[in-house]
Amino acid sequence: MSEAVDWGPLRTLERRVFAKGERLTLTTEVKALLKRTASEVGIGDDEAQSTLTTEEAALGLLREESRRIREGSDRLMDALHRMYQYKRAGDFVSARQEVRNVLAVEVVPHHRAIAQGQLECLLEMNGFCAGPECGS
Repeated sequence: MSEAVDWGPLRTLERRVFAKGERLTLTTEVKALLKRTASEVGIGDDEAQSTLTTEEAALGLLREESRRIREGSDRLMDALHRMYQYKRAGDFVSARQEVRNVLAVEVVPHHRAIAQGQLECLLEMNGFCAGPECGS
């Protein structure tokens, strides 16, 4: 699985800027946060670096990073819920397909790693996984 991520600081920044209307000031810390998060959500270093030159472009990056985290998490959780339902019903083909559907579109490496781990578990154990990485 991918290394642990901490998106709390990005969510805090997102709330301050978009919900509370604070101005996004491109401090060294904010730039570092946005650049680090970009790589964690599948945005290339060059693309991220080019957006950190203006506040307007950085706002777009913050918005995109937040969207990828939120939508990817929702997509993954929904798919895992359906996967477990299929798994409990003994329909391992459909369970695996739910995870494959996520892998077909997901760009956030952390979410992909979780989905890949679930798929490997389903494939290796033919749907019968007892390890903690499989949610059993």
